[in-house]
Amino acid sequence: MIDSRSAPYAILMLRVTLGLLFLAHAGLKIFVFTPAGTAQFFASLGLPPALAYLAIALETVGGLALVVGFFARLAALALIPVLVGAITTVHAAAGFFFTNPNGGWEFPALWIVGLAAVVLAGDGAFAIRPTLRISAAS
Repeated sequence: MIDSRSAPYAILMLRVTLGLLFLAHAGLKIFVFTPAGTAQFFASLGLPPALAYLAIALETVGGLALVVGFFARLAALALIPVLVGAITTVHAAAGFFFTNPNGGWEFPALWIVGLAAVVLAGDGAFAIRPTLRISAAS
C-alpha cells in the first residue's frame, strides 16, 4: 500500500537527488574533462564526438528539469537512454561493481531504476510544471 500523503515527498526527494547527480556528472564533463576532452573520449570509444555534446546537454537540461520539476517524468524518460548508452559503451565491460577499474555498471543501473521510478510514479511534490497526464475516459 502506498501512503498517498508522503509519496509525493518521496518522489520529490528522488527527483531532486537524481537531478543533482546529473548536474554533477555534467559538471565533471564540462569543468574537469572539458567538452572537447569528453568528445575526444567518445571518439576513442568509436562514437561520434558530437554525441558528447548531446550527452552534456541532456545531463544539464535533464538534471535541471528534475530538480525543479519541469516535466520531470519526460526528463527522466529522456535520460534513461543516456545511461543505457553509458553502460553498453563503457561500463558493461568493466563488470558489475562500480569500484572496478573503469567503473562497472552497478551505479548507472541504479540510476536507471531511479529514473524509471520517477517516470512511473509521477513528478512528485513542488513540481513547477507537472507532466501532463492522459487519462482514459470514464
